Amino acid sequence: MTPPATPAPKPVVAVTGASRGIGHAIVRHFYKKEWDVITLARTPFSQYCPWAEGFVRHITVDLSDSASITSAAAALHELLDGRGLHALVNNAGISPKLPDGRRMDAVNTPLETFLAVQHVNLIAPLLLCQAMLAPLRQVGGSVVNVSSIAAEKVHPFAGAAYAVSKAGLSALTRELAHELGDSGVRVNSVSPGEIETSILSPGTENIAKTQIPMKRLGRPEEVAEVVYFLASAQSSYVNGSEIPINGGQHI
Repeated sequence: MTPPATPAPKPVVAVTGASRGIGHAIVRHFYKKEWDVITLARTPFSQYCPWAEGFVRHITVDLSDSASITSAAAALHELLDGRGLHALVNNAGISPKLPDGRRMDAVNTPLETFLAVQHVNLIAPLLLCQAMLAPLRQVGGSVVNVSSIAAEKVHPFAGAAYAVSKAGLSALTRELAHELGDSGVRVNSVSPGEIETSILSPGTENIAKTQIPMKRLGRPEEVAEVVYFLASAQSSYVNGSEIPINGGQHI
């Protein structure tokens, strides 16, 4: 009698900033597609996440601290246990506001705040890519960076430090795609616009009415679907690209 076939191992994705909003939609989508999901976030594992025993695949990390990132990368290697990393999704990002909720412009952003934003939004993705390069190469994995429409145009709510960090992340995407393409690792990014989450700034609905041809906000799931496309074999010849997800706002 022929023994039953051993099921193929699940592909593995690591997602930063996975505790809410777009990040949570991303991990939910990958889970539904039967990927093994490892989350990295500043907060503990969320009880609302949808996969069984997810707490054993969560890594708490402070992306503003290089030492914490190094420690988290070591923990991620340990969880992989020799398996390759099929996708790294750099989704985490911070966008500080003034005390009254207004955007921080460039000339009035404290240097400490500016540097902290760069570290979380730009330096952390670079450090994680460097640290996880071997398991990514092992399986011809994919890196997906989550940039923003603020990287290409002045935004009424996203501050200057955030915009600069996301513009840098878009540039980093191109640089890494150029450097890693011949090793089988693809690097792409998505650029969301106004996405309906719990942390929308007041007035975002007006942007939808006046600046977005589709006249509505995006859903986190609509970002997750594009991220999944870029991480999967469906986009096997897509490298160094950035896909806007904004209902036509960029035009």
